[in-house]
Amino acid sequence: MQRTDSKRGSAFDALGMKQVIASLVEEIQELYLADQVPWVVGYSGGKDSTACLQLVWMALAGLPAEKRTKTIHVISTDTLVENPVVAAWVSQSLETMKKSAASAGMPIEPRRLTPEVTDTFWVNLIGKGYPAPRPKFRWCTYRLKIRPSNAFISNVVRKSGEVILVLGTRKAESAARARAMERHERRRVRERLSPNANLPNSLIYSPIEDWTNDDVWMFLMQYPNTWGYKNKDLLTMYQGASADGECPLVVDDTTPSCGDSRFGCWVCTLVEKDKSMQAMIQNDEEKEWMLPLLKLRDELDVTDDKHLRDFRRMNGLVQLHHGRPIPGPYTQSARENWLYRVLKAQRWVRNNGPEHVRSIELISLPEMQEIRRIWVVEKHEIEDNLPRIYAQAMEEPYPGPALDDNLIFSAEDMELLREVCGQDRLRFELARELLDIERRHRSMSRRTGLFDALEGSIKKGFFTDAADATKYAVARQDAREKIDEMRQTLEPQQLDLLSGESSTDSQDQAVS
Repeated sequence: MQRTDSKRGSAFDALGMKQVIASLVEEIQELYLADQVPWVVGYSGGKDSTACLQLVWMALAGLPAEKRTKTIHVISTDTLVENPVVAAWVSQSLETMKKSAASAGMPIEPRRLTPEVTDTFWVNLIGKGYPAPRPKFRWCTYRLKIRPSNAFISNVVRKSGEVILVLGTRKAESAARARAMERHERRRVRERLSPNANLPNSLIYSPIEDWTNDDVWMFLMQYPNTWGYKNKDLLTMYQGASADGECPLVVDDTTPSCGDSRFGCWVCTLVEKDKSMQAMIQNDEEKEWMLPLLKLRDELDVTDDKHLRDFRRMNGLVQLHHGRPIPGPYTQSARENWLYRVLKAQRWVRNNGPEHVRSIELISLPEMQEIRRIWVVEKHEIEDNLPRIYAQAMEEPYPGPALDDNLIFSAEDMELLREVCGQDRLRFELARELLDIERRHRSMSRRTGLFDALEGSIKKGFFTDAADATKYAVARQDAREKIDEMRQTLEPQQLDLLSGESSTDSQDQAVS
């Protein structure tokens, strides 16, 4: 990402830092008192959002208690796969903030947001089989960051009719960010408030938009943290990683996501290497417990992962690109292996890491329950392997509740079915799905949809192998193209009104 700090002078050059800070505090106070529209402050725990929140806190602290009537929501989105060091930092900061706000009588309400269990990283990758994110298939940003924050903001809008988003975005972050912010400036409807095209009835306020990186750090080092956290510890955390940028509150697709920032998801495959985690491990022996996480992240980041993925798409059909099938979701064996690897890494960290990570949870029980449901119910993997994989990786029984016994077959049943199918994976999967569909409909008073379900299953699994499926898909594509050509080139024929049949050119001439 191109940085523009070198092209911008300090925001403090003209008036000096004290005067600029005083002016900003006064501006924030005026905006706060101007109406009853609630504020939502995006807080990631990084330097920019910390500086932004400190300014807001300073402004409120300077107002009489009777004028602090408007709630300020401070939201931080935890993807559940954040860098564990940063996640712990932010979590502790929010707890400290909550206690400090209560004791100081500040109308500030911190809130940690997380994605719905159906949207989490592991449920989508291990459960549904989504491949590791890539720039052209960036399925993670919306589910993990945009949706939770937008859902919260939309709820505030429903209650109050409008909301003001206070963000620590800066023009110096990148040339693209500067252009976007300047474009929004031209559409401002109120002083310093820009409309948000992605969230109706919301306005964006960026108090430090003209600051450089150095301005931010100068402010944080000279002005103590207003809720009792230590800005010097924040600087130390930054010094332990590469100088890139923080992970902002993501509210739309134009906001740089964690893939382009310093602190992001430890599983992120949108960058070549997780330089921040590498630097943390290299610079601090106490952080070597993160090595299994770094290794697992690198294994997810496979350049060519076709051997891990089904030749059919998520809907079970074959889709071609230049005559070759587009790889679909991870296969069952790949998904089961990823689950085993995550749980093994979790157990290793718990057994070998420092005291504060002995209860670390790389994947939660609710996530595993949802993965188990997807495997058994949606993917018809009725052998129900998740409890067995958990027991092997964690060396303890699976703690989750049991599934409905009517949904699963025993391991012996599945092994017998494999033998009957001659260890042919496609044949086994087809037979297993047909058995599951039939058994699910058996207990229904009306077996509506049974034949459609069976037909759909057969369409997905009647191929001999990937080559056979490709050959069939190519033949279908060729047939469709020929039909289209015929429709485009075939001359429309006149209808003989006496016989009801189309007439030839010679007949047309004779009639005329």
